[in-house]
Amino acid sequence: DCRQYTNRSCEECLKNVTCLWCASSRRCVEYPVRRILPPADLCELRSARWGVCWVNFEALIIAMSVVGGTLLIMLGVCCCCCCCKKKSKKQVLRGAFLSTRPDKDDERAAREREKRRVRQEERRAEMKSRHDEIRRKYGTV
Repeated sequence: DCRQYTNRSCEECLKNVTCLWCASSRRCVEYPVRRILPPADLCELRSARWGVCWVNFEALIIAMSVVGGTLLIMLGVCCCCCCCKKKSKKQVLRGAFLSTRPDKDDERAAREREKRRVRQEERRAEMKSRHDEIRRKYGTV
């Protein structure tokens, strides 16, 4: 029972991990395990000690918030850096393989160029045959 350590020392009270030391009232009480933080009517956060005597709950909450926030920011920065690296590698790879792996627009443009070339060849042949016919008609061949 934690109450037996009341009016003794913090170190004696906290030897039992289920106990909470309240420095302002010098009471040793059971830690309210159903709640994360001890209620104010049990002990104020700045006076509550649990685990070690040299850190109060208020400082513990602030320190954990700062450490947690720093870790979250670092995680976000790392994710952004990794995403940017992957994006730049992808663009470099895409540029390197552009000639070996043409996309649909390039293929479509090549097909259209080929069609135009074939039509132009047909027109040239047709014009040549007309000119040859005219030359034969007038005997200039």
